[in-house]
Amino acid sequence: MVVRFAGSARATRRRFHFCLIGLAGLFAGSLAASGAEDKKPSPCTEDAMIVFDASGSMSGNQTLGIPNSRARIDEVRAALAQVLPTATKHRRVGLITYGPGPYNQCNVKLDLTPTPDAANLIMSAVNALVPAGKTPLTSAVEKAADVLNYRSKPGVIVVVTDGEETCGGSPCTLAKQLRLTGDQLTVHVIAFRYDGFSWTGGNSVVELMCLADENHGLYARANSEEELVEALEKTLDCPMVSQAGPDDLAR
Repeated sequence: MVVRFAGSARATRRRFHFCLIGLAGLFAGSLAASGAEDKKPSPCTEDAMIVFDASGSMSGNQTLGIPNSRARIDEVRAALAQVLPTATKHRRVGLITYGPGPYNQCNVKLDLTPTPDAANLIMSAVNALVPAGKTPLTSAVEKAADVLNYRSKPGVIVVVTDGEETCGGSPCTLAKQLRLTGDQLTVHVIAFRYDGFSWTGGNSVVELMCLADENHGLYARANSEEELVEALEKTLDCPMVSQAGPDDLAR
């Protein structure tokens, strides 16, 4: 009896020991999972590029007949000045401009690669622009994607334009190529004071919507500075799609 009892006690202690090991393993696993959650990247931190339309049409406005109407580019500058201080605190942002330069040319310029706290740098570049030239929107987006190294890592492009591609490119064709070669890229398109009129005879709105749709982005229409601020906050800043779907923007 004594022997059997002693053996039973050892078995009980062994089972209790194994139970403690199991509990320790579960606790360690829980801590590891918690640590993994902590290490997950926070939202809205991917590098971003603003593709800024500074073509000749941005010097005009669509409030014809109203004295002292502001140029469209001034409205875009004012909207960016409101959004950039917040947006650039949690992500690196760069800038590509298209339009300025020799009259009637298809000029694209890389002004800034993705940079931390870039609000002042971007505003300095944007404030110095003199609208001119055509609208090489497609090549500007392609250059922005390359700057973001879109084939290897996530990135965000926010296009602000007041019109269609006028340099022979196809935004929709580019959009499909970008999706096939780098599906982590997001492209948002904000059509500012653009009613869909086409100088080239194509369906420019469909082309711009395709650029966004093919690359996980939003197509937004903004007809005032206030609407532009809202669209920029939902694409470049952090509220984004979690608080607004495409129907909220494309109205």
